[in-house]
Amino acid sequence: MVADDASRGSDDGAGRPAEPPDPEDVDAEALLAHAGFDADAGVLTERQAEVLALREQGLRQAVIAERLGTSRANVSSVEASARDNVERARETVAFAEALSAPVHVEIPPGTDLYDAPKRVYDACDAAGVKVNKTAPDLMKTIGDRAGDAVYGREVREQLYVTVGADGQIRVR
Repeated sequence: MVADDASRGSDDGAGRPAEPPDPEDVDAEALLAHAGFDADAGVLTERQAEVLALREQGLRQAVIAERLGTSRANVSSVEASARDNVERARETVAFAEALSAPVHVEIPPGTDLYDAPKRVYDACDAAGVKVNKTAPDLMKTIGDRAGDAVYGREVREQLYVTVGADGQIRVR
Protein backbone atom coordinates (compact mmCIF):
# COMPACT_ATOMS: atom_id res chain seq x y z
CA MET A 1 0.00 0.00 0.00
CA VAL A 2 1.17 3.54 -0.66
CA ALA A 3 2.37 5.49 2.33
CA ASP A 4 0.04 8.23 3.54
CA ASP A 5 0.09 11.65 1.83
CA ALA A 6 1.94 13.31 4.68
CA SER A 7 4.93 11.06 4.24
CA ARG A 8 4.93 11.43 0.41
CA GLY A 9 4.94 15.22 0.45
CA SER A 10 2.75 17.53 -1.60
CA ASP A 11 0.59 16.55 -4.53
CA ASP A 12 0.52 17.82 -8.12
CA GLY A 13 -2.83 19.59 -7.74
CA ALA A 14 -4.76 16.62 -9.13
CA GLY A 15 -4.43 14.56 -5.95
CA ARG A 16 -1.46 12.55 -7.20
CA PRO A 17 1.91 12.70 -5.46
CA ALA A 18 4.35 15.22 -6.93
CA GLU A 19 6.98 12.49 -7.15
CA PRO A 20 6.17 8.92 -8.10
CA PRO A 21 6.15 6.57 -5.13
CA ASP A 22 8.59 3.71 -4.83
CA PRO A 23 6.98 0.96 -6.96
CA GLU A 24 7.63 -1.48 -4.12
CA ASP A 25 5.32 0.56 -1.89
CA VAL A 26 2.33 0.41 -4.27
CA ASP A 27 -0.13 -2.42 -3.68
CA ALA A 28 -2.39 -2.63 -6.73
CA GLU A 29 -4.82 -5.06 -5.07
CA ALA A 30 -5.25 -2.71 -2.13
CA LEU A 31 -5.83 0.24 -4.50
CA LEU A 32 -8.53 -1.67 -6.37
CA ALA A 33 -10.17 -2.83 -3.15
CA HIS A 34 -10.08 0.71 -1.71
CA ALA A 35 -11.79 2.04 -4.86
CA GLY A 36 -14.42 -0.73 -4.73
CA PHE A 37 -13.45 -2.25 -8.08
CA ASP A 38 -15.63 -5.13 -9.26
CA ALA A 39 -14.67 -6.58 -12.67
CA ASP A 40 -18.05 -8.30 -12.98
CA ALA A 41 -19.99 -5.06 -12.50
CA GLY A 42 -17.90 -2.64 -14.55
CA VAL A 43 -16.49 -2.13 -18.02
CA LEU A 44 -12.83 -2.69 -17.16
CA THR A 45 -10.95 -5.94 -16.95
CA GLU A 46 -8.92 -6.66 -13.83
CA ARG A 47 -5.71 -5.94 -15.78
CA GLN A 48 -7.04 -2.64 -17.17
CA ALA A 49 -8.06 -1.51 -13.69
CA GLU A 50 -4.69 -2.54 -12.28
CA VAL A 51 -2.78 -0.61 -14.95
CA LEU A 52 -4.93 2.51 -14.47
CA ALA A 53 -4.53 2.34 -10.70
CA LEU A 54 -0.76 2.04 -10.97
CA ARG A 55 -0.56 4.85 -13.55
CA GLU A 56 -2.68 7.10 -11.31
CA GLN A 57 -0.15 6.47 -8.57
CA GLY A 58 2.55 7.85 -10.87
CA LEU A 59 4.23 4.64 -11.98
CA ARG A 60 5.72 4.68 -15.47
CA GLN A 61 4.58 2.17 -18.06
CA ALA A 62 8.04 0.54 -18.15
CA VAL A 63 7.94 -0.01 -14.38
CA ILE A 64 4.44 -1.48 -14.59
CA ALA A 65 5.51 -3.74 -17.47
CA GLU A 66 8.42 -5.11 -15.46
CA ARG A 67 6.17 -5.64 -12.47
CA LEU A 68 3.54 -7.48 -14.54
CA GLY A 69 6.06 -9.47 -16.58
CA THR A 70 5.06 -7.99 -19.93
CA SER A 71 6.23 -5.34 -22.38
CA ARG A 72 5.84 -1.59 -22.10
CA ALA A 73 3.97 -1.70 -25.44
CA ASN A 74 1.47 -4.15 -23.93
CA VAL A 75 0.96 -1.92 -20.88
CA SER A 76 0.47 1.06 -23.23
CA SER A 77 -2.16 -0.89 -25.19
CA VAL A 78 -3.95 -2.02 -22.02
CA GLU A 79 -3.97 1.54 -20.69
CA ALA A 80 -5.29 2.97 -23.97
CA SER A 81 -8.07 0.36 -24.06
CA ALA A 82 -8.95 1.08 -20.44
CA ARG A 83 -9.15 4.82 -20.98
CA ASP A 84 -11.27 4.25 -24.10
CA ASN A 85 -13.61 2.00 -22.10
CA VAL A 86 -13.90 4.63 -19.36
CA GLU A 87 -14.75 7.32 -21.94
CA ARG A 88 -17.37 5.06 -23.56
CA ALA A 89 -18.89 4.37 -20.15
CA ARG A 90 -19.08 8.11 -19.44
CA GLU A 91 -20.77 8.70 -22.80
CA THR A 92 -23.24 5.89 -22.09
CA VAL A 93 -24.13 7.38 -18.69
CA ALA A 94 -24.52 10.84 -20.23
CA PHE A 95 -26.80 9.40 -22.92
CA ALA A 96 -28.92 7.52 -20.37
CA GLU A 97 -29.27 10.63 -18.22
CA ALA A 98 -30.10 12.72 -21.29
CA LEU A 99 -33.02 10.43 -22.07
CA SER A 100 -34.78 11.43 -18.86
CA ALA A 101 -33.80 15.11 -18.87
CA PRO A 102 -36.79 17.45 -19.30
CA VAL A 103 -34.76 19.95 -21.36
CA HIS A 104 -32.97 19.11 -24.62
CA VAL A 105 -31.24 21.79 -26.66
CA GLU A 106 -29.36 21.16 -29.90
CA ILE A 107 -26.67 23.67 -30.75
CA PRO A 108 -25.65 23.28 -34.40
CA PRO A 109 -22.20 23.84 -35.85
CA GLY A 110 -21.55 27.46 -36.71
CA THR A 111 -23.47 28.79 -33.71
CA ASP A 112 -21.83 31.60 -31.77
CA LEU A 113 -21.29 30.36 -28.22
CA TYR A 114 -22.73 33.67 -26.98
CA ASP A 115 -26.12 32.54 -28.39
CA ALA A 116 -26.16 29.23 -26.50
CA PRO A 117 -27.33 30.55 -23.08
CA LYS A 118 -30.47 32.11 -24.59
CA ARG A 119 -31.35 28.83 -26.30
CA VAL A 120 -30.90 26.96 -23.02
CA TYR A 121 -32.82 29.54 -20.95
CA ASP A 122 -35.71 29.57 -23.44
CA ALA A 123 -35.98 25.77 -23.38
CA CYS A 124 -35.75 25.72 -19.57
CA ASP A 125 -38.46 28.38 -19.26
CA ALA A 126 -40.73 26.33 -21.54
CA ALA A 127 -40.14 23.21 -19.41
CA GLY A 128 -40.37 25.01 -16.06
CA VAL A 129 -36.78 24.10 -15.14
CA LYS A 130 -34.56 26.54 -13.30
CA VAL A 131 -30.88 26.96 -14.21
CA ASN A 132 -28.77 28.49 -11.45
CA LYS A 133 -26.11 29.93 -13.74
CA THR A 134 -25.61 33.37 -15.19
CA ALA A 135 -25.27 33.61 -18.97
CA PRO A 136 -21.45 33.95 -18.80
CA ASP A 137 -21.24 30.96 -16.41
CA LEU A 138 -23.51 28.90 -18.64
CA MET A 139 -21.48 29.83 -21.71
CA LYS A 140 -18.26 28.83 -19.92
CA THR A 141 -19.82 25.55 -18.75
CA ILE A 142 -20.94 24.67 -22.27
CA GLY A 143 -17.59 25.66 -23.77
CA ASP A 144 -15.57 23.75 -21.18
CA ARG A 145 -17.66 20.59 -21.39
CA ALA A 146 -17.77 20.64 -25.20
CA GLY A 147 -13.99 20.36 -25.40
CA ASP A 148 -12.67 20.54 -28.96
CA ALA A 149 -16.20 20.94 -30.37
CA VAL A 150 -15.92 24.64 -29.49
CA TYR A 151 -13.07 26.86 -30.61
CA GLY A 152 -13.11 30.40 -29.28
CA ARG A 153 -16.75 31.42 -29.64
CA GLU A 154 -17.52 29.09 -32.55
CA VAL A 155 -19.38 25.82 -32.08
CA ARG A 156 -17.66 23.51 -34.57
CA GLU A 157 -19.56 20.27 -33.94
CA GLN A 158 -23.19 19.57 -33.07
CA LEU A 159 -23.73 19.90 -29.31
CA TYR A 160 -26.51 18.40 -27.26
CA VAL A 161 -27.21 20.25 -24.04
CA THR A 162 -29.56 18.67 -21.55
CA VAL A 163 -30.77 20.10 -18.28
CA GLY A 164 -32.12 17.83 -15.58
CA ALA A 165 -35.08 18.66 -13.36
CA ASP A 166 -32.51 19.58 -10.71
CA GLY A 167 -30.87 22.11 -13.06
CA GLN A 168 -27.80 19.95 -13.73
CA ILE A 169 -26.34 20.68 -17.16
CA ARG A 170 -24.83 18.02 -19.40
CA VAL A 171 -23.14 18.64 -22.72
CA ARG A 172 -22.53 15.95 -25.30
